[in-house]
Amino acid sequence: MKQEGKPSCCAASRPGSEHHHPAETSYIKAVDTFREPSKEKMVYLPGGEFLMGTNEKSGFPADGEGPVREVKIDPFYIDSHAVTNAQFADFVKDTGYKTEAEQFGWSFVFYYFLSKQTAKQVKQMVQGTPWWCVVEGANWYQPEGPDSNIDQRMDHPVVHVSWNDALAYSKWAGKRLPTEAEWEFAARGGLKQNTYPWGNELMPNGEHYCNIWQGKFPGKNTKEDGYVGTAPAVSFPPNGYGLYNMVGNVWEWCSDWFSRSIHERGGRENPQGPEKGTARVMRGGSYLCHKSYCNRYRVAARTSNTPESSTGNIGFRCVMDG
Repeated sequence: MKQEGKPSCCAASRPGSEHHHPAETSYIKAVDTFREPSKEKMVYLPGGEFLMGTNEKSGFPADGEGPVREVKIDPFYIDSHAVTNAQFADFVKDTGYKTEAEQFGWSFVFYYFLSKQTAKQVKQMVQGTPWWCVVEGANWYQPEGPDSNIDQRMDHPVVHVSWNDALAYSKWAGKRLPTEAEWEFAARGGLKQNTYPWGNELMPNGEHYCNIWQGKFPGKNTKEDGYVGTAPAVSFPPNGYGLYNMVGNVWEWCSDWFSRSIHERGGRENPQGPEKGTARVMRGGSYLCHKSYCNRYRVAARTSNTPESSTGNIGFRCVMDG
């Protein structure tokens, strides 16, 4: 199993800083309309103390998953599922917001999903991980490029959204992005130190509980769980808190800057993460995760990406103070 570094099946990052949009500026220019906050389709969590992280060596200790520590969280509300294309479309219609993928003119798409025509036009792939393609015209409403659409995927999680885009949506909705600690508290579903949101067995009674890669990565996906790409945001059994797809399907942005050092993440009570950084935390894994390469579809797993980066397997969900 690959343990070193950050396998790029997780997500690709936009190169360099010459095209960098300063964090938290995109929405200021584009969003001057704000929606009355609604708790519809949100779940109230009473907070409390829980054991965060893992000491298991089967994960990625180099990512800073451990050590296990007791963390206290205040009450909060969390979306029962990731923000969907339909919800994001409402946001765009209300505000005229342009995502960073639209501003850059391209986004990262997994090669598996490209039409022959689009594939012929690809001129750049991520070095060392050529399954990530730079696709001109790929964005949230054209997930695989200009010859694709989301007409049949309005109930799927929105993808090709950067951290800045997610922040913009959350502010418009009167919500915010979850802290990493809040996200993990929610994902655990009330269970103590279990591997997955539903327990320690990946497939209880032979049933699929999440959307990840089956087969041999990156060449063949056997689609045993029913999906090659994204699944609807409400799919598979929810966890003990009634939350859907907390692992698999799409990575979810958190508010924290990423650090591997436990001492930089804000203590044991409502930790907020480091005060500064270069990449934001992502949690939960995606439909591209596979046990042979990136078993980050565990509740303790973590990775990161730069705030302006967008790919076909990154989405988000929102929270509100309780």
